[in-house]
Amino acid sequence: MAPISRSSDAICLPAPRTTGRTSLEQAIAFRRSVRRYARDPLSLSGLGQLLWAGQGITDQAGGLRAAPSAGATYPLELLAFVGEAGVTGLDAGVYEYLPERHSLHLLHPGDRRPELSAAALQQSFIQEAPASILICANFARTARHYGERALRYVYLEAGHAAQNIALQAVALGLASVPAGAFNDAAVRGLIGRDQAPDPVYLVSAGRLL
Repeated sequence: MAPISRSSDAICLPAPRTTGRTSLEQAIAFRRSVRRYARDPLSLSGLGQLLWAGQGITDQAGGLRAAPSAGATYPLELLAFVGEAGVTGLDAGVYEYLPERHSLHLLHPGDRRPELSAAALQQSFIQEAPASILICANFARTARHYGERALRYVYLEAGHAAQNIALQAVALGLASVPAGAFNDAAVRGLIGRDQAPDPVYLVSAGRLL
């Protein structure tokens, strides 16, 4: 395994792939909500691919991302909650995904899955999955352009991102499940960042049993 590349305080992810063996039709047909996972860790490239599918840059010149966004305002932010031995070569912690650099920034060290599971009404699969991706939103970015209509647009965009992640998981031979039941304030408190964005959606992923 190649050593993890670090740039200042960022952990550089392997470059995302844009081709694969699984067709879109197959990914749609086989996508299921799975709540039990093997103990096998994800690869760093696998985690990176899931994050890229949700919010990665797909047009470097224009800065466009994998999920459509009203007015290209891009209010979403992705955070990865990585468990102990959840991702090969990556310490447990809460990481912010940086789309422009396709890299991770550590926000809080340590395995926060138990607290995340508790904040999500004790849904046990969140604690058992090697990693969960929290989709957060800065509503003000879109509201500056669309006013009250922004609320609808942002929630739609979170759905686009979550579906991309779920389909990418299938293409990687992984399983996933989205969750929207959680205590917003409790989850926000786990982000470990001043002026934390609003949590909107959560997608847990891992290998099938």
